[in-house]
Amino acid sequence: MKGRPLSRAPRLPFRRALIAASAALLASGLAAVAVSQAHAAGACTVQYQVQNDWGAGATVNINLTNNGSALTTWSLGFSFAGNQQVSSGWNGTYSQAGAAVTVASLSYNGALATGASTSTGFNLTYSGTNAAPTAFTLNGTTCNGGGTTPPPTTTTTTTTTTPPPTTTTTTTTTGASPPPGTHVANPFVGASAYLNPDYTKEVQAQASADGSTVESDVAKYPTGIWMDQIAAIAGTSGRMGLQAQMDAALAKASSGPETIEVVIYDLPGRDCAALASNGEIPATAAGLTEYESQYIDPIAAILGNSKYSSSNLRVVAIIEPDSLPNAVTNQSLATCQAATPLYEAGTEYALNKLHAIPNVYNYMDIAHSAWLGWSSNMGPAAQEFAKVVRATTAGFNSVDGFISNTANYTPTTEPFLPNSTLQVGGQQLDSANFYQFNPFFDEHTYDNSMYSTLVSAGFPSRIGFLIDTSRNGWGGSGRPTALNSSPTTPQAYVLANKIDERSFRGDWCNQDNAGIGARPQAQPFGSSDHVIAFVWIKPPGESDGDYPTSTHTHGDPHCDPSGTNTDGNGGTYSTGSFPGFDVPAGQWFNAEFTQLVQNAFPAMS
Repeated sequence: MKGRPLSRAPRLPFRRALIAASAALLASGLAAVAVSQAHAAGACTVQYQVQNDWGAGATVNINLTNNGSALTTWSLGFSFAGNQQVSSGWNGTYSQAGAAVTVASLSYNGALATGASTSTGFNLTYSGTNAAPTAFTLNGTTCNGGGTTPPPTTTTTTTTTTPPPTTTTTTTTTGASPPPGTHVANPFVGASAYLNPDYTKEVQAQASADGSTVESDVAKYPTGIWMDQIAAIAGTSGRMGLQAQMDAALAKASSGPETIEVVIYDLPGRDCAALASNGEIPATAAGLTEYESQYIDPIAAILGNSKYSSSNLRVVAIIEPDSLPNAVTNQSLATCQAATPLYEAGTEYALNKLHAIPNVYNYMDIAHSAWLGWSSNMGPAAQEFAKVVRATTAGFNSVDGFISNTANYTPTTEPFLPNSTLQVGGQQLDSANFYQFNPFFDEHTYDNSMYSTLVSAGFPSRIGFLIDTSRNGWGGSGRPTALNSSPTTPQAYVLANKIDERSFRGDWCNQDNAGIGARPQAQPFGSSDHVIAFVWIKPPGESDGDYPTSTHTHGDPHCDPSGTNTDGNGGTYSTGSFPGFDVPAGQWFNAEFTQLVQNAFPAMS
């Protein structure tokens, strides 16, 4: 069984209680395509990114930056070079006449200030070649002057020394792939993505049983490979071990850079504030020794093998979801008090061992906006992360960045609720029960604020952020399609406009009505944004956990569809869990997978 991290609502006694590239990531073996054009006069900058190309069709993302005067609406135009046909689109209204395509803004993304960016995307079909457009217009004004000149190849090497005297060198190369084993600034840019064969089999089996080609498309996207127990290193229950996964990824990397995402998740006393993902290692000094010698050391030995470390592989390591956030907010729980020093020492050890491997990229978990978003939590969290990282041999150089929303459901953006301080009926919007004065309604704004907070705590400005979008799409019939500005109270305004369908932001287990979110992609908000990639760390369709019943006593009551969660302020809410099922953590949950595909936003096709 593969357990999963369960981002949840820790309990606090106060009102603000915690309520618990070039191109994009591409399917393995597909060439990355990225076109970025800017007119000398500065009308706009366009990044045209092919996320996935399967020979007869493709998924494309477009990042648009307005370099001119502020706009209230926009219309983007371009022409295909071949016989491509747009089959579906999102974040814009698409029309096509011959080779010419026009994308018109929607009500919620039409306003673009000078320097502001937005994104839109579409699926296309084609035969022959899928050449990218070479010219774009914004409201009729040419963006790129009618041509594209390939950028020159440049290499910048930065050497930083952090006490204790340990030197780390990071090389950023544009215009050409860097030498194998080079530690680049963003491992997702210019790389294809490894697909976990175990997950691909799960998806394909379900799609075959349902006779659904749409479901089968989910297997085209990369997901995290979970090292959630010691036995997972060698492989268990028919699943591939880490070395077998690395060998398979290495074979795919012969033609260029390839990312593989590995989740490090087995700290002593794991999941101290809940039950669904309790780990196998006890929260004791002996448990810490076991974690280091029987878990981290074998993983580091495999990843550090020279055939991997000097290859085109880029290993994205997701470091211990839910651990240090629990150390920040759940000290009222005896289990978390006991686990905190072990979390800190274990994380330090893992960072040391993995950072020593040049093609491993460490991303620490920072929970999500509904956990650490309050100022009373965000500042202390940054200090806790800094404390642990400073203690490593390489200091701040041991970390490449952070990941938010791991295995959670918080939206990347709330399109109709962009301003948490908006006054409705004389009160700020964040005073609504759903937010309880948490100023961050989504992961993008949370990550940008966390970036500033972490940099202030000592982290270098180069750090990047990942968002797990595997289950935060919230599509389907219940999703608002336009702003409803008529409600006169914050509570009613939020309920009318939020896309997050949970009744309580602390709900986290197998959420009903959820949908797959944005596809894995590098630089989804452009190269200047702190979010460097969307990822699917939680494999859509694998359960968060089961709950105690008359037939078994294990599991977590928070996963019971008939149970409730509390917010620490006396409020009681449904768990929001998918009704009618009791599926152990990490096992395939076919009904939920089907729902996730049906409610995907953007829609799967």
